Amino acid sequence: MTAGRLTGVGVGPGDPDLVTVRAARLIAEAGVVAYHCARHGRSVARGAAAPYLRSGPNGSEQIEEVLRYPVTTEGTDHPGGYAGALADFYDEATSRLAAHLEDGRDVVVLCEGDPGFYGSYQHLHARLRGRFRAEIVPGVSSVAAAAAAVGQPLVQHDESLTVLTGTLPADVLRARLAGAGGDAVAILKLGRTFDKVRAALAETGLLDRAQYVERAGTDAQRVTPLTAVDPATVPYMSLALVPGRGERPAVPPGVTIVGLGPGDPAWLTPESAAAIASATDLVGYRSYLDRVPQRPGQRRHGSGNTVEARRAALALDLAAKGGRVVVVSSGDPGVYAMAAAVLEEAAAGGDRWRDVDIDVLPGVTAAQAVASRAGAPLGHDYCVISLSDRLKPWEVIADRIDKAAAADLVLALYNPASRTRTWQVAAVRDLVLRHRLPGTPVVIGRSVGRAGEQVDITSLGDLDPAAVDMNTLLIVGSSTTRVGTQGGRATVFTPRHYEPGRARQVPEPQVPEPQVPEPQVPEPQVHERSHVPS
Repeated sequence: MTAGRLTGVGVGPGDPDLVTVRAARLIAEAGVVAYHCARHGRSVARGAAAPYLRSGPNGSEQIEEVLRYPVTTEGTDHPGGYAGALADFYDEATSRLAAHLEDGRDVVVLCEGDPGFYGSYQHLHARLRGRFRAEIVPGVSSVAAAAAAVGQPLVQHDESLTVLTGTLPADVLRARLAGAGGDAVAILKLGRTFDKVRAALAETGLLDRAQYVERAGTDAQRVTPLTAVDPATVPYMSLALVPGRGERPAVPPGVTIVGLGPGDPAWLTPESAAAIASATDLVGYRSYLDRVPQRPGQRRHGSGNTVEARRAALALDLAAKGGRVVVVSSGDPGVYAMAAAVLEEAAAGGDRWRDVDIDVLPGVTAAQAVASRAGAPLGHDYCVISLSDRLKPWEVIADRIDKAAAADLVLALYNPASRTRTWQVAAVRDLVLRHRLPGTPVVIGRSVGRAGEQVDITSLGDLDPAAVDMNTLLIVGSSTTRVGTQGGRATVFTPRHYEPGRARQVPEPQVPEPQVPEPQVPEPQVHERSHVPS
């Protein structure tokens, strides 16, 4: 016997007229129709599908499987709590539906809204799809129905839509609302969470735009400004909707300097992403600009790696002519990047760019990224030094390395090598070994956050300069930095506590004795005395 087919069918928000043609056909053809409901037995999904259910003579009626939740918002005495009660419920429901499928009956599970959009059907799909043919038929979601009920465009142009649930913790809810950047937001599952949601919307400046929608797409639909809602009247099946603005607020001309982070797009901050989206012009090193998606109408001005002053002047000139200019850096723009270059150029320009606004937005630094991959080697005092001698002499670099090592600081070393500068890593290693034991942990981070990422942990004595290139950042531990194992992998951390009075386990400085010439003092003229025998 051929096993039946399982289909999760979205029936929309409740109006039978919003059920799709395909969903209606599958409902009518199914041998078994299942639906969820609370203890009272009423089901919005079953009501929406009612006109399409089949009934007829000679036993051709469909079998209906009522999947009654053991618990919804009330408490439970199940030993596993709410999660345990629902797990047992879905296991039992799975067994019931599996029996029909094994007997060759096609099973349709009705799902209010869209099955993939917080739909209960997903739990059954996950349990049964490995044993039977299973598919999902989309439906009109509650968010789409609510937007239609409000009668305003939900998102336009390049706006984004953030969908949240009111059950999130208050601090997480506030953070995600703020991260939406003023674009459209939908918050589902209100009910008892209404007060928390309203407070979060107020704190993030979205309350005045928020609409309240209850039972969208049904005869009991209610739409009103969220500020006018009595919390005591709010059911679970309601949502808050903040439609997009259609047009973003005008951004004044100026230069904004952003950091993309070391490479992973997830490390770009929402603030920097918003600045990039609103820019008329992007200025930056070509490799960094390539990491920014193309936007229609946005001009890009790429250049080489060693023309920072020219890039800065171009950005300032474009802003002076009315452009909203974003200068793109890797990592954090204030750490060995374009922020200093732009401010330095603006200061040198006198009156030429005096009225140009300049903003610097923070980013994830390479040191932070490498440290996070290794553990927490920057957990105590540390310093950051670039080994590039293009803008400062090696003598200054060596002196700073020596003094930082003597102070027992963790060292985060940028630009440790390039194609033409290959000798400095060995020189730095030998300098630090004057103050640290050979076993001091060293983290070698290469291309962190990008393709080819590699993080190795070695020791100062075993540090091989050949393992370091221009895509590498080095972290050299202090005398307290430790290497351990956590979850089966090595981790490096520097304890937060430091004992200033303890004897540091470091070698005696191997400083050559100064070669001071002997003083050229004339020999004294002593007259020998005659020794006369007694």
